[in-house]
Amino acid sequence: MNLWRQARVSLALLTDLYQLTMAYAYWKSGTHRKEAAFHLFFRKNPFHGGYAVACGLEDAAQFLSAFRFDESDLDYLASLKGNDGNCLFERAFLDDLRELRFRCDLDAIPEGTLVFANEPLLRVTGPIMQCQLLETALLNIVNFQTLIATKAARICHAAQGEPVIEFGLRRAQGVDGGVTASRAAFVGGCAGTSNVLAGKVYGIPVKGTHAHSWVMSFDSEPESFRAYAEAMPNNCIFLVDTYDSLQGVRHAIEAGKWLRSRGKEMVGIRLDSGDLAWLSIEARKLLDEAGFTSAVIVGSNDLDEKIIASLKEQGSRISVWGVGTKLATAYDQPALGGVYKLTAVREPGGEWQPRLKLSEQAVKISTPGLQQVRRFEKDGEFMGDVIYNTAQGCATPCIAVDPLDSTRRKTMPEGAACEDLLVPVFRGGKQVSDSPALPEIQKRTRDQLQKLHSGTKRLLNPHEYPVGLELQLHELKTRLVMAARGSVK
Repeated sequence: MNLWRQARVSLALLTDLYQLTMAYAYWKSGTHRKEAAFHLFFRKNPFHGGYAVACGLEDAAQFLSAFRFDESDLDYLASLKGNDGNCLFERAFLDDLRELRFRCDLDAIPEGTLVFANEPLLRVTGPIMQCQLLETALLNIVNFQTLIATKAARICHAAQGEPVIEFGLRRAQGVDGGVTASRAAFVGGCAGTSNVLAGKVYGIPVKGTHAHSWVMSFDSEPESFRAYAEAMPNNCIFLVDTYDSLQGVRHAIEAGKWLRSRGKEMVGIRLDSGDLAWLSIEARKLLDEAGFTSAVIVGSNDLDEKIIASLKEQGSRISVWGVGTKLATAYDQPALGGVYKLTAVREPGGEWQPRLKLSEQAVKISTPGLQQVRRFEKDGEFMGDVIYNTAQGCATPCIAVDPLDSTRRKTMPEGAACEDLLVPVFRGGKQVSDSPALPEIQKRTRDQLQKLHSGTKRLLNPHEYPVGLELQLHELKTRLVMAARGSVK
C-alpha cells in the first residue's frame, strides 16, 4: 500500500504537458492505435560507482493499475488554452481520455536487482498514445527510488554489515520524497527508519530516541536522562553531546545503572558531533569499564559512505550508523538521469520496425528493438550482461560489444549459467505478477551484491562491470545509424 492508494486521488496529470500534446496529436492524426515499444534506462552509473539498485517497480505498478483521468482532470484540461485563445484540446479527445485505461504490456527488472548503465529497467509496449502518457510518471518513480536505493547500498557497504538507520525525512525533498526515500533506503539495505509514516505505509522498522531539545529543557543533563529512562525504559539511547560528549557518556552510564537496578537495560548512546572516531573509542572504554559492554554506540552528523569508510579506517567504535540528509537527498548526485526512449513501432498485429535516435554524442544514440538483458554467472559471481533484441535472439556463443567502443568485446562461454532479467509484470493492462514483500526485496539486493566482484563495489574508481550489446543487435544498430546518417541532407 502506498501514499497514492491512501490518498485516493487521480495521478493521471502527473506528467509534462508535452506528453498530452503528443497524445492529442496522435489522436488527431489517427495514429494513436499504432503500437510502440519504449525502454527506460540510465546512461551512467550513479555516484561514480560501479552499479545501481533497481527500485520503484511496486509503486510504478500501483500507478499503472490505477491510471485513469477523473472528471476534475478533464475539466482542468478543458480549461487550457492555446496561443490563439482557443481550447488546447477538443472535447471529443477528452471524452476518449475519460475511458482510457492502461492496456499495455510491461516487462521489468525486479526490484533489488543490480543494474548498470544502458540496460533497460522497464519495457513498455502497447498503443503509442498510452505508452507516451506514462513516460514522465514512470521516470519520476523509478529514477528517484533507484537513486536512493543505490546510495543506501553504498552506505551499507561502507558500514561493513553494521546497521544503518535512515532518518532523512526532515530534510528530504517534500513529503512523497521523504516517504519513498525511506522505502528505497530499506531496499538498499537500511535496517530501519525514523520515518513513522513510512513505517506504517511500508512496514519498515522504525527507530528513534530523543533530541537535544529534550536535554536542554531540563536544568541538568543527568536529570533529563533520568526522566527519559523513567518514561521510556525500553527505548533508552541517550544523546550525549548536548554539552560535553564524554561527560554525557558518564551521565548516560548513571542512568543505565538506574535502569539496570529496575531490571531494564540501556540500549546505548548516540554521538552527533565532534571527532566521532576518537569520541567513540573513548566512549567505548567508559561503557565497557562500567559493565555496559553490549550498549551500542550510534553515530550520526551528516554521514555518508565516504565519511563512514574513513571513520572505519580510523578505528571508530560506532556500531550503528544514523544517516539522514545525504541519504534521503542522494547527496552529490541529485538525479539518476534516466530516460525513456522509443525503440520500435508497428501497426497492430504487424512486424516490429526498429527505431533509434541519432546524436553527435555516442552515449546518446539510442538502441533499437525490443530489448532483453541476459546476465551470465560463473561460480556464484556475475560475469557480465548482454543486451539483446528479442526479435533476433541471443546467439551462442554470445558476443557482447561495448556500446561506446565496438573494439571492446567479451565472449560469454557456452554453457555458462544465465538469466533474462526483464520479466512480465503486465499483459494487456492486467497485472500478472505481484511485488514481493519489502524484506524479500531487501534480501534480493543483499544476495545480488554478494555475487558482484568486490572491485565493482569499490567506492572509489570501481572496476567496470562488463555490459554490451549482443553482436546481432550491435550490427542492427550500426546499420540503422549509417542509414539514418546517409539520409540526412
